[in-house]
Amino acid sequence: MLADLEELVTCESYSADHAALARSARVVADQAGRLLGGARPQILDVEGVTHLRWTFGTPRVLLLGHHDTVWPTGSLASHPWSVEDGVARGPGVFDMKAGLVQMFHALAALPSIDGVCVLVTGDEEVGSPTSRALVEDLARRCAATLVLEPSAPGGALKTGRKGVSIYDITVHGRAAHSGLEPENGVNAAVELAHQILALDPLAASVVADTGPGTTITPTVASAGTTTNTVPALARVNLDVRVPTAAAQDEVDRRLRALAPRVPGTRLRIDGGPNRPPLDPDASDALFTLAVRTAAELGLGPLRGAAVGGASDGNFTAGAGCPTLDGLGAVGDGAHADHEHVLVAALPDRARLLTGLVEALR
Repeated sequence: MLADLEELVTCESYSADHAALARSARVVADQAGRLLGGARPQILDVEGVTHLRWTFGTPRVLLLGHHDTVWPTGSLASHPWSVEDGVARGPGVFDMKAGLVQMFHALAALPSIDGVCVLVTGDEEVGSPTSRALVEDLARRCAATLVLEPSAPGGALKTGRKGVSIYDITVHGRAAHSGLEPENGVNAAVELAHQILALDPLAASVVADTGPGTTITPTVASAGTTTNTVPALARVNLDVRVPTAAAQDEVDRRLRALAPRVPGTRLRIDGGPNRPPLDPDASDALFTLAVRTAAELGLGPLRGAAVGGASDGNFTAGAGCPTLDGLGAVGDGAHADHEHVLVAALPDRARLLTGLVEALR
């Protein structure tokens, strides 16, 4: 498993680098072929993004993962592959190349893999723009989805996920020379500041009306063109996380109702819901099965956790397919410098997945 993990990690696969994704897809396909008796995937190129799909018989169980990472091509130079004191490191090792290795080894341990569909996408880290329809279509045909995203802290399975909405607020003002005639300008940056400061009370009002858990986070912001010009344009990106569909709808309604504070400015609100929440009800039965399976295999007790991060499991649950997430690697540091995997947990997590698939297919 470590050799296979090294193979995947050292083949970089930054989401925005489509050539790297194509190379990674070939490596993933070859690795699966070695483990699964030569089985080859259908390679799906959608707008330059490479996805892989294997279908065995009539699928009842969808195994879901992604091979893209947030790490720009060349990150191996600063974050090289390494294994030391039982810890494996490298770009994307935790999110989620170890999950792919576990998945292929789990399937290889089954006497038959009929009834299974495997989908490995190439754009999950950027919101799944080219793979969402594919994920949802496969989920509607299956009785269960098992997601190989990394576990929550301590190895907990992910039994709930917040929904995600992504917005872009653009402010239009009017440019003027900031020294000669600032009074003739309409400052888009000042209006943007008003809008950003209004976000915390907006989120608090949604929480008051729909329950706790909603966050609205301004992320990337910009304004102006030169230091001596009143900014005519300003913008900010918003990352919204919501616990329920009702909260997601309410945030959308209130953001679209925002009004400018600075006379002469104009707002444009783009974006909207990206992923629906993964409600814990969608995971209950599968989590119970996982707990029982782990006990039968002597793997120790399992915990579940609801998390703020989203995955393609949000889509499968939203499509009505029971979904259990976080079945991938045990470790920590997704997207961060300390990203790592606990090597000792790799075979046990694969055994758990083998037992779950055998029970479900």
